[in-house]
Amino acid sequence: MRYLYLFTALLAFQTSLLAQSVSGIVTDDKGVPLSFSSILVKGKGIGTSTNVQGFFTLNLEVGKYTLVAQHVGYKTVEQEVTVTKEAQKIAFQLPLQEYTLSSVVVKNTGEDPAYEIIRNAIKKRKQHEEEYQSFKTQVYIKGIMRLRSFPKRVFGQKVDFEDGDTSKKKIIFLSETLAEYFKNGADAKVNVLSTKVSGSSNGFGFSEPRVINMYRNNLMIGESLNPRGFISPISDNALSFYKFKFRGTFYDNGYEISRIQVIPKRSYEPLFSGYINIIEKEWRLYSTELLLLKENQMQLLDTLKIEQQYAHINNTWVIQQQVVYPATKLLGFDAYGSFVQVYDKFEFNPSFGKKFFDNTVLTFQDSSNKKPMEYWDKIRPIPLQKDEIVDYQKKDSLEQLRKQPKYLDSLDKKNNKINVLGLFAGGQEFYYRSKKLSFSTPSLLDMTTFNVVEGLSLRFNPTITKRFDDVSRRRLTISPQVQYGFSNRTWHAYSTNTYTFGKKYFNFISIAGGRRLFQFNNAQPITPRDNTITSLYFRDNFMKLYQAWYAKFSFQKGLGDGLSWFGNIDFQDRNSVNNTTDYSWNNKENEKYGPNFPEEIQSAPFAAHKALSLAMGIQWQPGAKYVQYPDRKVMTSSKYPTLTATLKQGVPNVLGSNVDYTRYRFTIEDDLNMRIGGKLSYRTGIAGFLSANKVFTPDYLHYFGNQLSFAQPFLQSFQMGRYYEFSNANKFNAFAHVEYHLNGLITNKIPGFRKLNWFVVTGANAITTGSQQQYVEAFIGLENIFKIMRIDFVRGFRSNGTSDAAFRFSFSGVFSGSRED
Repeated sequence: MRYLYLFTALLAFQTSLLAQSVSGIVTDDKGVPLSFSSILVKGKGIGTSTNVQGFFTLNLEVGKYTLVAQHVGYKTVEQEVTVTKEAQKIAFQLPLQEYTLSSVVVKNTGEDPAYEIIRNAIKKRKQHEEEYQSFKTQVYIKGIMRLRSFPKRVFGQKVDFEDGDTSKKKIIFLSETLAEYFKNGADAKVNVLSTKVSGSSNGFGFSEPRVINMYRNNLMIGESLNPRGFISPISDNALSFYKFKFRGTFYDNGYEISRIQVIPKRSYEPLFSGYINIIEKEWRLYSTELLLLKENQMQLLDTLKIEQQYAHINNTWVIQQQVVYPATKLLGFDAYGSFVQVYDKFEFNPSFGKKFFDNTVLTFQDSSNKKPMEYWDKIRPIPLQKDEIVDYQKKDSLEQLRKQPKYLDSLDKKNNKINVLGLFAGGQEFYYRSKKLSFSTPSLLDMTTFNVVEGLSLRFNPTITKRFDDVSRRRLTISPQVQYGFSNRTWHAYSTNTYTFGKKYFNFISIAGGRRLFQFNNAQPITPRDNTITSLYFRDNFMKLYQAWYAKFSFQKGLGDGLSWFGNIDFQDRNSVNNTTDYSWNNKENEKYGPNFPEEIQSAPFAAHKALSLAMGIQWQPGAKYVQYPDRKVMTSSKYPTLTATLKQGVPNVLGSNVDYTRYRFTIEDDLNMRIGGKLSYRTGIAGFLSANKVFTPDYLHYFGNQLSFAQPFLQSFQMGRYYEFSNANKFNAFAHVEYHLNGLITNKIPGFRKLNWFVVTGANAITTGSQQQYVEAFIGLENIFKIMRIDFVRGFRSNGTSDAAFRFSFSGVFSGSRED
């Protein structure tokens, strides 16, 4: 056996000697380097790409080869090379592509010949999209973002990259990935062999190949760029959106190729401009040069240039290289970059195991982001530029420096200074990086609130977070709160402590307890800050409170396949509390606050009682897909809705508990991306009590109403409903929330207005509580106002014939997330 090992090692060593490098440069006929030119070994299905300076390196075994150099817009050039044991150097000069119009036949109708070519390409579109459905390939992905300039401050905060470089021009992101890509019909899988992010040894970079497949009708290029997607120039309905002009033909390896100019018919539509080259008679793409601008309804970026080159390998045309060039100017930052994907080592119709394609669509191999630079120097198909080499060396050294306790302590000392804005308005966070600790404190504004039970209330609720390492989910969060009311002269104190963990799936356990004031809807339909404003300015106290000593244990466990299990045990010793102040800045004569209980469902304060409850639930998203990192597994997406079922049991006669009920809730929710038609989101469900022998108001079914001008989440609330208007203990409830984001489908047709890039949103909410009470509200509004704002007009209709209407305002990221108990 030892001789077998020795023989294998010698064979591997001999093979490594046979692999020699061929390097060179690709320029135009004037000697100007051609960035990201494609270099292909003819007939072998392997190749590489040049870097920004036109240099390339290719490892080949000893022998004779024909190398093919290509660049979009230039003639293809072939050169024969004999690889020996010595390193070879070769230079390509590519002349500009010349186009001839001599073969053009203009129809009697005067129609441009481009239209006939496009019609043929559209007829073949579906066939070309599906023709190579089973293959595997290797892909190298390199992304880089650079700054031309940046501001000294943003929102009052100093911009400091902490790299010791004061230059305005710098690399802000550099990443490389080598991965295997597998496809079989609708199934796809990515296996990341190695990945590297400059200055981040724990980073994973852009590791999933994202081919912009022009054979699809609608192209999603990141949802943040345009949630409607972009219409392909050869989509089934392309002739309704584009104008085309024939710009000539050229020949390459015996193929006649037509150059077609792509022109949007209308501005402010999600359309490309530029050129596509189509192979005659086969009516397939040879290459693309396309551009997206802001006026093409692109968000965040100013321009996005896309270049693609296809190659003929084993009688099949495949994508060989794709380069995307983003550029943006935002908040004083002037950034640009390139993201290149080079495909290599194609193998068609491989044999896949029966369970090869599962719900894990992206896998990072162990230590895939820990490869040394020597490894990358050997396998990297695109040579690094000098400033990229310096960036890796500098940022990787800085990262090691930043891990040292002495540096971390000095950084904490610098950053942990009291900030006036944070002290009064935003709160502040203090870091102790060497110990992986953070400590956040609320602002003075958040610590000072008002309600009719406590009067002026001072509370201190810091959050302490302990991370156990830099990459896994393991962390402990401790959130104590101490609160004192000056009117009722009462202290309250409690703490919530949560431990998150799970190497494979996300899990957490939480323990909470103490004495606190609860809202009757424990999910807190109104915040203390909002209630302070409504009470002091308008004499409207919406926050109805009771006091309880409590203890609560909660958990969630991921089970895989889109399943998670969750539950809690909750004990409360409840007491009513009354108003102790009538203070308000709105001093209308003979006007007082209402009682401190929800008058819609309660006519007097409840009697003191104890409540022990047990809740269990399960959430399932069928067809869930996962990303497997070395230390954890993360769910990413599914084309199916999310189903959630919960059952809550009030347990009588244990620990003196007085409650006795069984409550259920079942919901279905999903986001339907209709691409060019916008996005439809919905949440619907049923709920009720299977038994209700002894139920107190806090145990009722509660729904989010809203009596403020600022909106609550539209898919979880009723914008014109009062906070406890729909609370009940009935056997059956049904509710539905629907929201339709047109994402520019209508507003891009309105001259002048379309330049604002504001989008129409509309929808409706409805509920029946199983009795005589039914409620429906409809809304229509504008979103994406200044990128962050939304305004809706809402009208609600009740079964008793009354209706009301109002405007609701919201800001992106402010009102989000579930708050259901």
